[in-house]
Amino acid sequence: MMKYWTYGFLIVFFALSSLSESFARRIHFTEEQKAQLANVQTVFIKILALTERGRADGAPLEEVVKRRLEEMEYTIVTDRKSPHDVEFRVKCEERKKWAGTTRAGGDAEMVDAPARLWKGPACLFGYHLNGRDLGWYKEVRTDFDDAIQAAQKAKVKKSGDYALSQLKIKLEEYDFPVMITAEWGQDDRLLKLLDNPQTSKQRKLTILKVMTSISSHESLPHLKEIIKDPALAEEGIAAMTATGSDAIPYLTELFKTSEDSTLRAAAAKGLGDIGATTGDPSITPPLLDYLNENLQHMESSKDIDFPVLTEVVWSLGKLRNENSIAPITKLQEKIWLIYDTSAEMKTLRDATNWTFKQIDLDGQIQ
Repeated sequence: MMKYWTYGFLIVFFALSSLSESFARRIHFTEEQKAQLANVQTVFIKILALTERGRADGAPLEEVVKRRLEEMEYTIVTDRKSPHDVEFRVKCEERKKWAGTTRAGGDAEMVDAPARLWKGPACLFGYHLNGRDLGWYKEVRTDFDDAIQAAQKAKVKKSGDYALSQLKIKLEEYDFPVMITAEWGQDDRLLKLLDNPQTSKQRKLTILKVMTSISSHESLPHLKEIIKDPALAEEGIAAMTATGSDAIPYLTELFKTSEDSTLRAAAAKGLGDIGATTGDPSITPPLLDYLNENLQHMESSKDIDFPVLTEVVWSLGKLRNENSIAPITKLQEKIWLIYDTSAEMKTLRDATNWTFKQIDLDGQIQ
């Protein structure tokens, strides 16, 4: 009984760990809703600006939101009576009042999620589809939490005006257009930006980051070009990993041929992540070949490419192929005989111990 429970636990663990941000929160989406979001073109924007004195002029904020969404080639309307596909809301406050949690419970752990303890100036983003709030929230905050003190320091009389002016700057910087486009699953818009040579490196990095939650199969040709840029390669590999089995040949080739240790490590990690969810047997051989080759001449720490070998070991643990037992056992022996107290060696030892337990479950349970 214990044996089956352990197997079941590991399967659930890997399944949950591989869930994308959107899937973890979006399991209640209907196919109709997904189709509607994927085809959003006209967006009604609703901007609310609040200070401690009451409602303020939201026109300057509206101009920024409108312009930035138009950069993504959306059609923007500001009259609710105008036909539109979705309603995008932005509420900017001198002192944030909203302090609730997300309905599904997933967003609270995500990047840019609303901070419940933050009481300073903030803008909260959300959207409604067919009048329904679908629970997507992002928040951008000022660098200060006390608008009155900040305004006094800046020699501005009205703290509310100062807070909104600083939030306007944040709206210019924060890439909410890319994030909402990813939320709606419109990878074609993101790929167009990614291919545009005028798109900044920082924005491309943001696009690659959010694409890990889209699993766009159409992105593979674009990502193959992206990873040729050293400044974008690591993030490009992570986005490629999100496409699943289709990425295996590309990641395998990169792992075998790249001379860049960071990229080889990223490719090994990607292969392990894909293998954990697909169980594809073609992933294991190249990783095992690398491990066996290294074991032949591993006499000291100088013989170890720690980033690559560590990721290879972690990945073999996720793949759980019994052919890995012998080389992992040998690796255990070697790395404990090498005198090395570095953090890199500690991580490699931890990875090796964990992997051994995953691939030799029967031995651990008996």
